[in-house]
Amino acid sequence: MNGKRVLVTGGAGFIGSNLANRLAEDNDVIAVDDLYLGTPENLADSVEFHDVSVVEDDLPTEEVDVLFHLAALSSYPMHEEDPAKGARVNVEGFVNTVEQVREDGCDTVVYASTSSIYGDRTEPSPEEMDVKARTGYEASKLARERYAEYFAYHYDMNMAGMRFFSVYEGFGGAEEHKDEYANLIAQFADELANGESPVIYGDGTQTRDFTHVSDIARGLELAADHELTGIYNLGTGESYSLNTLVERLNDELGTDIEPEYVENPIPEKVYVHDTMADSSKMKDATGWEPEISFDEGLKRVCSYYE
Repeated sequence: MNGKRVLVTGGAGFIGSNLANRLAEDNDVIAVDDLYLGTPENLADSVEFHDVSVVEDDLPTEEVDVLFHLAALSSYPMHEEDPAKGARVNVEGFVNTVEQVREDGCDTVVYASTSSIYGDRTEPSPEEMDVKARTGYEASKLARERYAEYFAYHYDMNMAGMRFFSVYEGFGGAEEHKDEYANLIAQFADELANGESPVIYGDGTQTRDFTHVSDIARGLELAADHELTGIYNLGTGESYSLNTLVERLNDELGTDIEPEYVENPIPEKVYVHDTMADSSKMKDATGWEPEISFDEGLKRVCSYYE
């Protein structure tokens, strides 16, 4: 992408700031964020920042060519604390932002959905499999996908929904300020580096498809470049248990600290134990493949502590 005017919502957050900074090298980038979990310190000086919520009127949508909608309440606890607020931000905020850019002439939108809706899967999850909402968070992301179908059909817009798989980066990136809401790899690495035991829910056998944020940002950009419409997975197709994660981080950091195992506070019937992506649809559409291996990603995370 080059020479475009781009709006990134959630632009001061973890994924949003990585994307905004990447795009700002060759484009005019506007970042919108209400600073609930983001901070403008994540952003390059060349990014135009607006402290505003996606549910507000008069968003900075003039002459925008592409909308990347990443703003969301992004976890199960956030939604259970206030389901109505979760729906306002994740659903109403999505519709509000898309409608404003549409009225100003933008017809290309790339937005964040979630892989959580696949439930427990030790095999790769393809986009066409049946999904359902088990939590308020998942319901809000499925609602986005349905509204995207509406905008694509009714207004002929390009609407690409990206289902992310366990996105990570270390505290040397853009999540240090988020504390318990930071990704697991960043949290575990920081605890081990500081001589503390990482806390694991359950027995640590749960697995995740850990995908580095740089691969996610590149995938989002490609989705816009190719003006995709539909649902696409972004993940590596490989999964590792939390026990393996702690073992590899110990090796990389030169530490030898055992994790602390605690009872899972999330109800078993809604807890996603295993995830793995099938990203062949995205590869076929754009050529995207993950470039950062699990081992390389952990090296980057741990280099912060050298």
